Amino acid sequence: MGVAELARQVRSAEVSARELLAHALGRIEALDGSVNAFAAVDAEAASTVARRIDEEVAAGRDPGPLAGVPVGVKDLEDAAGFVTSYGSVLFADGAPAEEDSPLVARLKAAGAVVVGKTNTPELGWKGDTENFLFGATRNPWNLDHSAGGSSGGSAAAVAAGMVPLATGSDGGGSIRIPSSCCGLSGMKPSLGRVPVGGAEPPAWLGLSTRGPISMRMADVVHVLDLVVGPDPTDLSSLPRPEASWPAARLEARVPAKVGWSPTLGYAEVDAEVHMLCDKAVRRLESLGAEVVEIDTVFESDPVDEWLTVALAGSVRTLAPFRGTDLWERVDPLLAALVDGAADTLSALELVRALDACHRLNLRLVEIFHDVRILLTPTCAGPPPPRSVLPAGLVNGREELNWVRFTYPFNMTHSPAASVCVGLTDKGLPVGLQVVGPQHGDLVVIRSAAAIEEAVGFDQVAPIGS
Repeated sequence: MGVAELARQVRSAEVSARELLAHALGRIEALDGSVNAFAAVDAEAASTVARRIDEEVAAGRDPGPLAGVPVGVKDLEDAAGFVTSYGSVLFADGAPAEEDSPLVARLKAAGAVVVGKTNTPELGWKGDTENFLFGATRNPWNLDHSAGGSSGGSAAAVAAGMVPLATGSDGGGSIRIPSSCCGLSGMKPSLGRVPVGGAEPPAWLGLSTRGPISMRMADVVHVLDLVVGPDPTDLSSLPRPEASWPAARLEARVPAKVGWSPTLGYAEVDAEVHMLCDKAVRRLESLGAEVVEIDTVFESDPVDEWLTVALAGSVRTLAPFRGTDLWERVDPLLAALVDGAADTLSALELVRALDACHRLNLRLVEIFHDVRILLTPTCAGPPPPRSVLPAGLVNGREELNWVRFTYPFNMTHSPAASVCVGLTDKGLPVGLQVVGPQHGDLVVIRSAAAIEEAVGFDQVAPIGS
């Protein structure tokens, strides 16, 4: 049942917020020992909020368009009463947050009930969700495989049916990757649509944006419509769009002309992933879309420039801990990357990396003069077996960078979504990435919804069924 319908039933007293919460807590108790999606749960605080919502309904007041909907909050952002650990022992003993992030505050204002914090890799730095503090989050489609990252706890919680809604953030693919791995539809809005804001500066210097994670585009768009809009503490925040985002989804239509790039020009893609994505593209073609195959979107993989920007922020965040005893308890690869960047990264290198972002966007401007949207695989391979992590498998070979399709579009600030287009022979989900032009969020919404409808994928994870 969709998020909007759940809230409608609470608002009309067909079901109570306490009943929804009891269901969520029961699912968490039954399944999270296997999935490990949650880093913290506060049933007592959530029960207090749910009871208050039921009292408002009984008194004839409207608690809001997310009335009673249980939500998990990614452990990279603040939810009042919870420690924001960032998946790291470095921050695990911090004081509980006194205020909500702008996204969480807007969800609560709409009537959502925060159940707990969801797991994330340390500082959200990689495409798999595991850390020394809480361990590994597993994929509800197959517990021996990764749920993706860095919003893997949120995606796994939704895919397993523990909560219908969770928050995510995406600085290099961290909403799209776990959405693809867990069989969900997820969207990274344009930078600034959902404000980050708050007392602290952005961690990754304009790469990361936040948004909701849910089962299908209808839920994602319903929630986005409630949380987009400016915040005075976010220098990048955008004005609220005049158009209704849910109305745009209802206008779902196959674009007249789409670009299809299986490799972006530099990435090897798994044959089974390519087949499922290409099948979805051909389905669009059969419905009237003109498909333009684009061999080369970018001349080379921009991973070094992306890492330069991301690591500049990480060096700033982790500087107080370098050289202390706690540094030995940081993810070894993250620690090595930060140490290397701290010793060698210059201001000129950072500016050159930002210049690369500008040039990547110029190439997209050229492409979007010809096509309405750009389609690519979301990931180069299916959700990796835990036995090969941190690598993935692409055509049976271990590949460390199995997520190389997503971060270029953080560098360009482009809106981008992932839509599940089917399962591999081993029953693992595969996502198709939908990229739109600068600030073209509504185009992505309409197109992703049309692809959902055309493909018709409606299965749920075995552990969630």
